[in-house]
Amino acid sequence: MDEPRPTRLIETALQCYPARWRRRHGDEAAELAVLLIIDGTPPASIAVSYLAGAAREWLTPRPSRRMITVACALLAAACSLAAAAGLLTSAVPARAANTSHWHGRGHCRPASPEPVPGVIAAMGHSHVITREAGHDRSC
Repeated sequence: MDEPRPTRLIETALQCYPARWRRRHGDEAAELAVLLIIDGTPPASIAVSYLAGAAREWLTPRPSRRMITVACALLAAACSLAAAAGLLTSAVPARAANTSHWHGRGHCRPASPEPVPGVIAAMGHSHVITREAGHDRSC
């Protein structure tokens, strides 16, 4: 005997999907349609939903294997560079300016003890190290 019209309508909608999709999901989609019909969903609604899904499958571009390989290689390289930069940054000691101690280097001298407005004065520092003219090294 012929299959009922609703079942043929859904099978026709499922035939609109690409072959690779039908091989992978076709049986499951047919079973789901039967369960939805038993649950009271109109077969025409299921068929329209499957037709929209088939159109989406045909129109969604699929990246080639080469494109996926290149994208993965670029991602791995970026992660490696980020990890290396993080390790290098943490391995280099910080060289912050020290304004509270004068180490007596020949090219540096303490500035006048007048307070400097702002953060340094608020921190209670009594002098600032300045460079004399003609020296390229920092203090």
